[in-house]
Amino acid sequence: MRLVIQRVQSASVEIEGAVTAKIGPGMLILIGIEQIDTKEDALWLSKKISSLRIFPDADDKMNIDIHQSGGSVLVVSQFTLHANTKKGNRPSYIRAAAAEHAIPLYDYFIEQLRENGLQVETGMFGAMMQVKLVNDGPVTIFMDSKSKE
Repeated sequence: MRLVIQRVQSASVEIEGAVTAKIGPGMLILIGIEQIDTKEDALWLSKKISSLRIFPDADDKMNIDIHQSGGSVLVVSQFTLHANTKKGNRPSYIRAAAAEHAIPLYDYFIEQLRENGLQVETGMFGAMMQVKLVNDGPVTIFMDSKSKE
């Protein structure tokens, strides 16, 4: 599983012109699931995110986690995080998981974030979405469960 985590002042998802999810300060998480991903990947990432200290403390140092900041999370599926651009100019998405494998893991990841006490909003898996955000910092972090980065 690959994640792009952005600390945001606000973020929202629009589908067919209608806002379907919206958060204030917190994290926008773009999640890409590949064929070899498991529940263990989702569990590791959800725990890591819940304690990731990327929010500013009173001294403006990134020293507090999302719980302490009072922020929420917006999770958006994004299979293009597994794009392979090694050959040619058209990316290949062969490693991205098919919906029947990806959707249960996407749902499990969201469930685990909620079990860790986070307020979570979501995009719609597989939908054409317009994602709007105001990146805070900017702070953008890439995580990959296979390399534990």
